[in-house]
Amino acid sequence: MEAIIQAKQLCLGYKRTGIVIKNANFSIYPKDFVFISGASGSGKSTLLRSIYGNLPVQAGDLRVMHYNMKRISTHRLAMLRRKLGIVFQDYKLIEDWNVEKNIALPMIINKFPKVEIKTQAEKLLSHINLLHKANKYPLELSGGEQQRVALARAIAHRPRLILCDEPTGNLDDYSSDMIWGLLKSSNEQLNITIVIVTHRIPKHLNLRYRRIEIKEGLVNEYA
Repeated sequence: MEAIIQAKQLCLGYKRTGIVIKNANFSIYPKDFVFISGASGSGKSTLLRSIYGNLPVQAGDLRVMHYNMKRISTHRLAMLRRKLGIVFQDYKLIEDWNVEKNIALPMIINKFPKVEIKTQAEKLLSHINLLHKANKYPLELSGGEQQRVALARAIAHRPRLILCDEPTGNLDDYSSDMIWGLLKSSNEQLNITIVIVTHRIPKHLNLRYRRIEIKEGLVNEYA
């Protein structure tokens, strides 16, 4: 099976702090559920940022869905991101758009038919138990509700790959359980590859997963 993400001798870092990830080699395959773990400041979010093209490759090779991230053009990066779902720590919802339209965003970008956009947005709102708040705006929601909307938006266009940065870091148990359940069903029922940066891997998920651990700049894979 061909990898959906493949790193070879990958080095990542910043001008001020130098190299953070050193000579990483790993592969992530379609339908994988992968946790990226490690101590604070180990480079977890750095690695995730490189996968969606927000951080340039310093050395080595990184390919995401056949795109060479070291030489990717602005146009090709936009094409790649249309195939991704991304869940950020700070949600990045559009404050002037209501909840339903926020969820619809990736479908609008990918030019889904209007009827399908409406149907899919309402279906996802029902899944995250926020159908009654479809016309509310992000700032009218709690943090947990905003994160649920952010995840629904990431799933809406049925991407091949979803990337999450600490998706349940500061959430209540209800929202956390809902988000983990949505991620699990997206992986098992929609065959979406899931990659999650987290400090703590939940034990109650009952799913098959792989782990990538970052320690002192080195990346290790575990089945």
